Amino acid sequence: MTPAARTNPFLALNYEPAFESLGEDYSDVVAAAAFPAQILRWRNDDLLPKIGLDPQAVTDEDFIEAFGRFEGRQPLLAMRYHGYQFGEYNAFLGDGRGFLYGQVRGTDGELYDFGTKGSGTTPYSRGGDGRLTLKGGVREVLAAEALNYLGVRTSRCLSMIETGENLWRGDEPSPTRSSVMVRFNRSHIRFGTFERLHYLKRKDLIQKLLDHVIEYYYPHLQGESDRYALFYAELVQRVAELAAQWMSVGFCHAVLNTDNMSITGESFDYGPYAFMDRYDLRFTAAYFDYSGRYCYGNQPGICQLNLEMLQTPLSAVMAIADMEAGLAKFGDYYYAVYRQRMLNKLGFAELPEAETDELIKRTLQLLEVCEVGYHAFFRDLKQQFNASWREDGGILQTADFATIDEQKACLDSWRQHYHTLLISQPIEEMEHIAQRLNRHNPTTPLLRPEIEAIWAPITEEDNWQPFYDLLAKIRSGN
Repeated sequence: MTPAARTNPFLALNYEPAFESLGEDYSDVVAAAAFPAQILRWRNDDLLPKIGLDPQAVTDEDFIEAFGRFEGRQPLLAMRYHGYQFGEYNAFLGDGRGFLYGQVRGTDGELYDFGTKGSGTTPYSRGGDGRLTLKGGVREVLAAEALNYLGVRTSRCLSMIETGENLWRGDEPSPTRSSVMVRFNRSHIRFGTFERLHYLKRKDLIQKLLDHVIEYYYPHLQGESDRYALFYAELVQRVAELAAQWMSVGFCHAVLNTDNMSITGESFDYGPYAFMDRYDLRFTAAYFDYSGRYCYGNQPGICQLNLEMLQTPLSAVMAIADMEAGLAKFGDYYYAVYRQRMLNKLGFAELPEAETDELIKRTLQLLEVCEVGYHAFFRDLKQQFNASWREDGGILQTADFATIDEQKACLDSWRQHYHTLLISQPIEEMEHIAQRLNRHNPTTPLLRPEIEAIWAPITEEDNWQPFYDLLAKIRSGN
């Protein structure tokens, strides 16, 4: 076969017209922007086997042709949705700088979306340029890979391509570079997709969309007489578990509007996110979140509130009482996952519930009183852990974060409590504790200074190696 006759593996995939089959009431056919340049900066080879592709058989040019020039793929669909943004309803939303590129069946049998970000204007751009800054693309790649490593149910980035344009942003004194990325996740259907249909008073379209969601993303519920109630109850569980995952890893999404809430309970669309440094329930990632509505500590409650607001459009086709019964279990789902994940971060697989709660309470109190870095504490615990602690109680002896009497007393109390728990475990469990500490606590957390450190070489020298090195550390936990 000559090079000219070779088929791009991405264009040869068997795309399923799942969302497209819903019809023109849910999306608009759009065209991708024509970019002056296409430089592949990131390709996620880890994802290719999930869609049946051999990374060695996919060239950089294949990525550029499919996801930089957008050749050979139609239709491209800008999805329609509304949403509550910072508590206020916005009926002027929709895909303003992206589109649904296509949907493919993974090797696991699940349906996945390719969704773009920064691919040009659509009917919902609201006067914007439909572009994505290069830094925005870099940040989303980093967030998705970090969260994935940490066991958070998240979208991933399949590719990021620099596009050769200069973008002006209101908060920047000079133009910034541009990019287009492709997101890989289960679905781009949002809570706001249903809210738009309620706004339009289209009960028929709500039911059609809900049946579609169950068919493709909750197929085990098909045929159940109460499938709508079961769907909502399972969505509650997924979202509660997701919130617990964020909280345990110290992640603040920053913009939990209902148009950023996935109907599959998956984390996606990372803008001004941040991993907090010190433990602080009021930590707020977005500079424009003046009231702290979406601060770190509010995330579980906001997710529960968004689920409650979703009841309004869904009430057109199902009983409010059924949804209220499902939502009532949010806290149970949340705390079950949060407890287990925090227990793992502290090295234990299982403890009685009361002992688990006491250990978590004491640990968070220690972090707050001593003003120690959230990730730094767990990293030190991982790196310094020794089986001898069980015998001699010499726990975190090199800790330097307790400098005043109150802090020293808090650390001593925590050490004694942790030692008591170690003694309760058999000696052979010490090796497993070390393994859990290593798996659940990254050595290099994705804090803001780490992002800025890799961004400077990119802007000043076009040096991408620190970016790739950071990604390698994130993926390995080092």
